[in-house]
Amino acid sequence: MVEIAKALSFNAKVLIMDEPTSALTDTEVETLFVLIEQLKASGTGIVYISHRMDELRRLADRVSVLRDGAYIGSLEQSEISVPKIIEMMVGRAIDEGTRPTARDHANDPIVLDVQGLSTKALLKDVSFQLHKGEILGFAGLMGAGRTETARAVIGADHKDSGTVSIGGRPVRIRQPEDAVKRGIGYLSEDRKLLGLMLEQDVTFNTVLASLDSYANAIGWMGDRKAKTRTKEYVQQLRVKTPSVNQVVKLLSGGNQQKVVIARWLMRDCDILIFDEPTRGIDVGAKEEIYRLMQQLADSGKSIIVISSELPEILRVANRIAVFANGQITGTLRNEEASQEKIMQLAAHGEEDE
Repeated sequence: MVEIAKALSFNAKVLIMDEPTSALTDTEVETLFVLIEQLKASGTGIVYISHRMDELRRLADRVSVLRDGAYIGSLEQSEISVPKIIEMMVGRAIDEGTRPTARDHANDPIVLDVQGLSTKALLKDVSFQLHKGEILGFAGLMGAGRTETARAVIGADHKDSGTVSIGGRPVRIRQPEDAVKRGIGYLSEDRKLLGLMLEQDVTFNTVLASLDSYANAIGWMGDRKAKTRTKEYVQQLRVKTPSVNQVVKLLSGGNQQKVVIARWLMRDCDILIFDEPTRGIDVGAKEEIYRLMQQLADSGKSIIVISSELPEILRVANRIAVFANGQITGTLRNEEASQEKIMQLAAHGEEDE
């Protein structure tokens, strides 16, 4: 909001907003939308860049679609519909109501068992289990404790009580390095700040968690071996890049995310935690990430997906743990879940306060 206020202070006739709501609460988003309407009424021209379809439908007088660096077309306000925009962005129609194939993982081995996780700041007796080949969704309002739970599990934040078991054995994870050694990979919600070294190339970012396997006795990285392995993952994940020498900051958001995924696959992590995996990614790239997560689960990887987008949670998760005020207020199987049921559980803890 401060950045938006700074831009407005220049009394600009044209204002370009690039994903302005990505880090805002629902209340702040509403405040921004009112401000945008006021600016439009005063004659200010606004270029609003967003991957959120409902925002475009609500705000735009005209929508122009770009795909792979090329102009696809424009829709006037009377023509704007979410399915039409998505079809133009992706090049094909997408069924937004898609759910994962119903499967009961209850009898599959438990790979991660967290019991009684608590912190002074927020978490209160958080307990859950993750099964082999399962995708477990974490849903809830902003600040409910989803990311905080993941960070406590991997040792990025201190926990005051609780146990973590991997493969049936209790483990002590005091720092992220311990989690990596135990086969847990964490994909941060802010890939540009915490997940990638933007000025480095695709190869370096891919091997970053496995440097010990590619460095010689004096610490120099074996460039040929690293590039060969990176090329394998670039092909496997269909990363769109001119070469593995490309600087990561020049890749699209979806391809940057694939590089982070490649890093943890190279490290051979069996447990992957995706925190807001498609933030700032277009609809077509989202579908690729969803398919990739399902392929990983089918291959035996176990995944936790943290997302603020309920359609995304319903699209990928086999089970959904709903958080409110640092607690899990309920867990739903995908077949019984709906946005309404999830929001009821997410608001339940708020009402108790």
